[in-house]
Amino acid sequence: MQSVERSKERIKKMFDKIELSVSSYDTAWVAMVPSPDLPHAPLFPGCLKWLLDNQLNDGSWGLLHRDPSLTKDALSSTLASILALKRWGVGEGHVKKGLHFIESNFRSINDEKQHSPIGFDIIFPGMVEYARDMDLVLPLTSSDLDTIFWYRDLELERCYRSNSNGSKAYLASLSEAMGGLSNWKTIMNYQRKNGSLFNSPSTTAAALIHLHDTNCLNYLQMLLKKYEDGVPTIYPLDVYTRLQMVENLQKMGIDRQWLQGDEEIVLDLTTCALAFQLLRTSGHDVSSDLLTRFVEKDQYLDSLKGQYKDDTTIVLELFKASQLVIYPNETALEEQNAWSRQFLQQKLSGRSIKDGNLSKQVINALTFPYHASLDRIVNKAYLRDYKEDEVKVAKTSYCCPNISNKDFKNLGVIDFNMCQSLHQEEIKQLERWEREFRLDRLKFTRRKLVTCALSAAAMLFTPELSNARISWIKHAVLAYVVDDFFDVGSSQQEQDNLIHLLDKWDMDEDTKFCSEAVEIIFLVLQDTIYESAGMALKWQGRCVKAHLIQTWMDLLKSMGKEAEWVRDKVVPPMDEYMENGYVSLALGPIVLPTLYLVGPRLSEEIVASPEYHRLYKLMSTCGRLLNDIQTYERESKEGKLNAVPLHIIHRGGIITEQDSIKELREIIGENAKKLLRMILETKDSVVPRACKDLFWDMTQVHYLFYSKVDGFSSPTEMETAINEVLYMPIDCNEMKIE
Repeated sequence: MQSVERSKERIKKMFDKIELSVSSYDTAWVAMVPSPDLPHAPLFPGCLKWLLDNQLNDGSWGLLHRDPSLTKDALSSTLASILALKRWGVGEGHVKKGLHFIESNFRSINDEKQHSPIGFDIIFPGMVEYARDMDLVLPLTSSDLDTIFWYRDLELERCYRSNSNGSKAYLASLSEAMGGLSNWKTIMNYQRKNGSLFNSPSTTAAALIHLHDTNCLNYLQMLLKKYEDGVPTIYPLDVYTRLQMVENLQKMGIDRQWLQGDEEIVLDLTTCALAFQLLRTSGHDVSSDLLTRFVEKDQYLDSLKGQYKDDTTIVLELFKASQLVIYPNETALEEQNAWSRQFLQQKLSGRSIKDGNLSKQVINALTFPYHASLDRIVNKAYLRDYKEDEVKVAKTSYCCPNISNKDFKNLGVIDFNMCQSLHQEEIKQLERWEREFRLDRLKFTRRKLVTCALSAAAMLFTPELSNARISWIKHAVLAYVVDDFFDVGSSQQEQDNLIHLLDKWDMDEDTKFCSEAVEIIFLVLQDTIYESAGMALKWQGRCVKAHLIQTWMDLLKSMGKEAEWVRDKVVPPMDEYMENGYVSLALGPIVLPTLYLVGPRLSEEIVASPEYHRLYKLMSTCGRLLNDIQTYERESKEGKLNAVPLHIIHRGGIITEQDSIKELREIIGENAKKLLRMILETKDSVVPRACKDLFWDMTQVHYLFYSKVDGFSSPTEMETAINEVLYMPIDCNEMKIE
């Protein structure tokens, strides 16, 4: 546990200072800036010294211990460093070693497995031309030169032909390597308030060389004061870095910068998308206009060209952000979601994502969209793929210890395994409870304890929520039992007897059970309600027993109503079926008692409020329709009522099953949007956010369980998720956890 505490302390300190690796490429360009007083001397000699001190053993410059797939990046950084040394006539031995590295590794230029830094096909040939101007002989054949210039011409032709704003911004961001093709007066239109061009030290240094711009000078001086003799490839990156740290720790704090239109958020699509996600999910009323500035897909893709990250990373964040549609007029966000999903799927199918970790992130995002992402499943996938000291590639490679570090990983893995161990103890306790109350004697019912435990532990996983989990699981198990009792395990007499007993509640000498099944169910229901009410009393300071009884009574009556319809062969109107069906789905007895145990006080006024009931109804309506879509074939054969065939009947039989399903899915989507909006909005809300989240948690459970089949009735479909969340710990040795 000392390791956990040490990790927590180090994480706290990370918020104070954002660390970025030094970029040899950008430092080299800053080193090439001449002194205005002594044109034959560098303005920043410290950068030149850094290059002399930081050549790697193989003759290259770049990140130490770089991945073999980053050789093109090393070629770019090495050539830039050579040019800086040659510019000032120093480091002859360094230059010789660097040229040998280029000669030995130039074949990587055509290797498709190599990561290609942003703009490499323009930057590297541009630096080759600078070398010619310096009379520096590069160890490249005429065939080599023809190849790189052919690639450059192809890329330039594509950009000029497009002539779009994105293409213009993209070329401007590479202007240090554009030579005589650069129109510096036009390029300066991209200068930011901090004096930089694109937050890029290399591009800003080139502008300073050509125009002697005071703001460019101030930016570089500020940067060198902060980072001493070497500069990063991007600065500032503070907002994006802190957002990723916040995302890792699920906290907030950037709403002011969003409202003020901070350049670092507005001008960077990745930061903008991540900020939008965190702000909206934290209840801030933020418009999606910043994300949907471009209406058409092509406009969006064009706008990505001026960004310093690769397009897959940007689109991934846009895809995740575009899932948070909560307003009726956010069609642009829905369109963004559709094309970004398609874009990512094409990237995966075409195997064009070179970064294995990024590829896993894309797969996880597509597999677990926001509405179907059970927290613990997503957490575990993230931890397994978490890469400390992860290298990102912009114009050149860089890493940020604040985002990728062992402390985040240590804390996450230890917490996951500790919670999982607690869940296993709870399951053993619940298995004893099932035997004690003879639930194993009810042969007609499905045994769903572990499935119910998954639905609880996947969302309510922290140790302090143990009582809430126990309540959720017990009530969920009993909901299964009662559902099977009314469906296949009872007569009308037994159903009426159970409803009468619950209505009467207190037993006396006149209490009669018409069967063992009724006795078992009533006694375990009574004990569980007493237990939940007792636990709630400690949290709420008031007795909630009457509400819990009424919640179960509503369920039994709704199930009795369905049983009556089936017996009498009644085909109810669709609205009457749904009004009864959202209750008979049995989410009320699971979620509503648990609300009392998650922390906040729920007064009688809140529980009686329209908001509280609407949250419950929206959640249950989504769940009812998701359930019916996956079970309609089986239930139709069994003579049960179901929304899919009912919808066909009440449409006069003019639509097909697939049409019915499509229309019902649209209803689910609209209700889910309304539910999410209610959960995220804070204005005029009386239900505490921690309680509102529980309604969305259950909706996510249903989306996942009913995404392909009836996951509650098909245990094999949930087997992987059950094992991942409840039984398979993360291997600390494999993950190298301290």
